[in-house]
Amino acid sequence: MPNKRVLITGAAGFLGSHLCDRFIAEGYNVVAMDNLITGDLRNIEHLMKLKEFEFYHNDVSKFIHVPGQIDYILHFASPASPIDYLKIPIQTLKVGSLGIHNCLGLARVKNARVLIASTSEVYGDPMVHPQTEDYWGNVNPVGPRGVYDEAKRFQEAITMAYHTYHGLETRIVRIFNTYGPRMRLNDGRVLPAFIGQALRGEDLTMFGDGSQTRSFCYVSDLIEGIYRLLHSDYAEPVNIGNPDEITIREFGEEIIKLTGTNQKLVTKPLPKDDPKQRKPDITRAKQILGWNPKISREEGLKITYDYFKSLSDEELYKTAHRFE
Repeated sequence: MPNKRVLITGAAGFLGSHLCDRFIAEGYNVVAMDNLITGDLRNIEHLMKLKEFEFYHNDVSKFIHVPGQIDYILHFASPASPIDYLKIPIQTLKVGSLGIHNCLGLARVKNARVLIASTSEVYGDPMVHPQTEDYWGNVNPVGPRGVYDEAKRFQEAITMAYHTYHGLETRIVRIFNTYGPRMRLNDGRVLPAFIGQALRGEDLTMFGDGSQTRSFCYVSDLIEGIYRLLHSDYAEPVNIGNPDEITIREFGEEIIKLTGTNQKLVTKPLPKDDPKQRKPDITRAKQILGWNPKISREEGLKITYDYFKSLSDEELYKTAHRFE
């Protein structure tokens, strides 16, 4: 699509940077925006020299101004890991409220279509398994995870309000656990935590007894699903994730085998409101988008592990205390 222009907020983050790559590859002009509170310019530095790419260092919670045409807006600005949103809770709430409000206002002015990054966390600690899009969730609004969960739930609500009241073209993707290159080590998510500990020769920390489950989707599969959803005619939320479910204990054992280390799994108390089960029902994505994950966990983990192995010792250790 020549001359189409897309604004991606949170563009220097894990998912945002992969979205930038995809839209550049598809022939779009990409406007990338990030305040770099959790993002990293190194994730997009390979794009900086391209005439089709421009970067704005900006906090979308304060204002958004982009001159010229904008055809699509993808709002991916938000802390997304427990360590981040527990240390910067107010910023997390702001980007999910003020930030999305600014994006939606810009979309009205530019007559642009908006896609927002929601999350499986809107289901909370689910009482329905697997999770379908019509499940309303089991969320504690005043618990430690509430700042992230409720920010995303509000983000969905205001997006749908703009769709129904203003007739704005909107899309909502509910993202389940995703992994791949450019994830930050030690950000509180289980996969980079396990791999980082293995690379540093530490035992792998498992919260609870390890019976809780997760379903891991490789990043290229997720990006494909998001791209298809953006270009669909469907405004209701859509789960995008890999339904291949595994317990945390089994996953830790997979990481130990992958890394060839002899560390053991050690247990710590389960954090408050930590979901016991997480598995997407992707029937809607299959039927509406013709989407299905393609990359097996074995294949995706090998790529991701090779990426983490390539990091310097400084990078391997420095991210554990980013906000301290």
